[in-house]
Amino acid sequence: MNGRASQTDSARAEASARQNWDAGRYARDARFVSDLGIPVMELLGPVSGLRILDLGCGDGALTERLAARGADVVAVDASESQVSAAAARGLDARVGDARRLEFENEFDAVFSNAALHWISPPEAVVEGVARALGPGGRFVGEFGGEGNVETVRRALISALNARGHDGAAADPWFFPSAARYRAMLRAGGFAVESIGLVPRPTPIPGDLGDWIETLAGSFLAVAPETRRDAVISDVRDAVRDSLQRPDGGWTVDYVRLRFAARLA
Repeated sequence: MNGRASQTDSARAEASARQNWDAGRYARDARFVSDLGIPVMELLGPVSGLRILDLGCGDGALTERLAARGADVVAVDASESQVSAAAARGLDARVGDARRLEFENEFDAVFSNAALHWISPPEAVVEGVARALGPGGRFVGEFGGEGNVETVRRALISALNARGHDGAAADPWFFPSAARYRAMLRAGGFAVESIGLVPRPTPIPGDLGDWIETLAGSFLAVAPETRRDAVISDVRDAVRDSLQRPDGGWTVDYVRLRFAARLA
């Protein structure tokens, strides 16, 4: 890893650490994230009897589905609030850092939905997943890919820059191309079975401001609390023509990277 890449990973990690995950807010404003993760879960195929690690489990909505299908699931997330919500579902949920997984040769599969774009350096995640899997174990997931939420992301950076902040430094997200992530998986010892970008413009519940507060809080965190509503207003105005529907609702320009790989 060259110096520039290392600095970028460090900046992303610092920005991601500013994100506050509130399980109640997430359930209210972002339930569509787990709902749309069900097709990714299907990539695992039959899971009964398998031991599975759900990496970045959130509040455990998909973990619960895996358990209901007969899997023995361990759920890991960095957010104490989300892990508490997952544990309240009766799941084996643990607070943990995806960059420093402590499992070794323990799982048949690792599953992850809508989490990996928050975690840098990504190579550390791939290495940890490889250690956690047994021989031939599978790594299946989906997260933000190249171009994901690009309209809102650019508007957030611009709004922060206009108010004297470094908008790019507030960006926590890793949105790779399929080719780049395929190379990372191969370097980590995986044979890639399938990988590709999935453009998925997504209607969101409520106002765009709710989405920003729930899923882009790392950007808002660099501005004084008294200015955050103004930043949201700037973003809303900047993207209105592109993302607001005639009925007044909002559709965000999601692009997901979906993959399935097997430990070689």
